[in-house]
Amino acid sequence: MERADTDVLIVGAGLAGLAVALATNARRRVTLLCPNPPPASMASALAQGGMAAAVGADDHPALHAADTMRAGAGQSWLPAVVLLCTEAPAAVAWLEARGVRFDREGESRALHLEAAHDRARILHVGGDATGAALTGALHRAALAAPNVEILSGFTAVSLARDSARASGVVAVARDGRPIAIRANDTVLATGGLGQLYSHTTNPASACGDGLAMALRAGVRVNALEFVQFHPTALACAADPLPLVTEALRGAGAVLVDEESRQFMQSVHRDGDLAPRDVVARAVWTHVSQGRRVWLDATAIMRAEKRAFPRVRALCLTHHIDPERDPIPVVPAAHYHMGGIAVSVDGHASLPGLWACGEAACSGVHGANRLASNSLLEAVVFGRRLGAALSAARGWTRVSPVRPGFVPDESALQLDPKIWPELRRLMWMHAGIVRDARGLLAGLDELATLYRRTPRQQILLRGRLSLAKGLLTAAWLRKESCGAHLRADDRAGAPRHAVRQLPMRLPSGRP
Repeated sequence: MERADTDVLIVGAGLAGLAVALATNARRRVTLLCPNPPPASMASALAQGGMAAAVGADDHPALHAADTMRAGAGQSWLPAVVLLCTEAPAAVAWLEARGVRFDREGESRALHLEAAHDRARILHVGGDATGAALTGALHRAALAAPNVEILSGFTAVSLARDSARASGVVAVARDGRPIAIRANDTVLATGGLGQLYSHTTNPASACGDGLAMALRAGVRVNALEFVQFHPTALACAADPLPLVTEALRGAGAVLVDEESRQFMQSVHRDGDLAPRDVVARAVWTHVSQGRRVWLDATAIMRAEKRAFPRVRALCLTHHIDPERDPIPVVPAAHYHMGGIAVSVDGHASLPGLWACGEAACSGVHGANRLASNSLLEAVVFGRRLGAALSAARGWTRVSPVRPGFVPDESALQLDPKIWPELRRLMWMHAGIVRDARGLLAGLDELATLYRRTPRQQILLRGRLSLAKGLLTAAWLRKESCGAHLRADDRAGAPRHAVRQLPMRLPSGRP
């Protein structure tokens, strides 16, 4: 097997991975590993809404933290939330120093309102192109950094260990060549798992593969059951479903039913600006009854001809005139609040392993992420992780990676029957509304799919195991909480029904 060495290996080159690389001291050699050339293929590049930060004259990090805690449904970890919100203004300045130009109103940054925020604190770039602008700016900065290299065309399939320490990864090139990449420190910044669901806004790369590798290596994970469903994906036949940004509702767009009735006012006191889980369930209730839902943004689009250019272009592509026609919407899997359990500096439970971004769970999002906190988290905790790596020992000479297996080209293959079946069962049994019967049925189906999957298909087996961990965590949490809605609320089957399944339960349940 081909072998390579580096000092710091970052698996993933989205916003979180780029932030880590740029915040790491230049004395450390950093390699960013990704399957496809960044940044366009990354989930963070698709983020339309913006980045939250208490930078307004009427705002304060304590107010931002209070909104974050409220949205998290009692599951957010306060120290991490305080760090996130306190360091947000400095993160904004750091981005601006690297070429990001946030939208302005006169001499000041333009600030916008989104659901569950009690202040206008959302920063945009190019209206609804914030994620692309941030990842693009950091990607250009990484290309110019002398200690950073970007290695695309390689997919990590397994963590490597040197005794009790992470020592890199085993990866497979696009042409099927295996490579063992040895590193002193390994960072997983591989993004979310939305593609495990048949209806998602996430790109094809967001399959939870980094989280699956961590599970297989026995690394502690947390809150796998908390999956956020975005209430307004465009209702169409695309995969992934195009996102219709929540910022539209912040600007005054409203959800309406088939009779043009604004129904959110009867669901929550904040109406269309209710927390994301509340709005998603309200839309899902209509859709599951065979009804349709639209987002009426016609007044905004007519009044502000240059506002929301991406949404405008998306609508026109699907033959919708947003100035005259409401936009048909459906909920879709969007963001994973759970992940690899980490400290606020990104340490995972396995020495030498770190994680950040959507692949990690620092505790800030709790059971329901506050809108526009995800880009912020990637930058704030990416910078903290980079600072921690800068303080670490740096390059050493230790024994090379000795993987327990040598993968081949079949490692990246996805069985054309099993993969879509996995996505279907996750949407059916671990979607917006869950119950014990459905979760156990999903676990039974997963066990069958796992037995049918060849051992050589490492990525697919990892995704099946991750799906099992998520379903199991959802079964164990009997009560409804945030984005996790149990229709049976505490009703469930005996615990032994889960233990009898052939796949090992994930470690690290809180």
